[in-house]
Amino acid sequence: MSDEYWFCLKHHTVEGEDGCRAADRLGPYATSAEASRALEKVEERNESWDNDPKWNDDAAED
Repeated sequence: MSDEYWFCLKHHTVEGEDGCRAADRLGPYATSAEASRALEKVEERNESWDNDPKWNDDAAED
């Protein structure tokens, strides 16, 4: 058995190696707990990037 876990975007559950297809999953993660936080982590990263001036495409150009 693998020591990797994925978060299924279709079922909103943590899965092992034999879960849904790769296109429907985030991961792999080292622990089930990490995989269960996958959507939170995505949200945190998106917010960070949205507020990063290097990545802010909405900034007015002079």
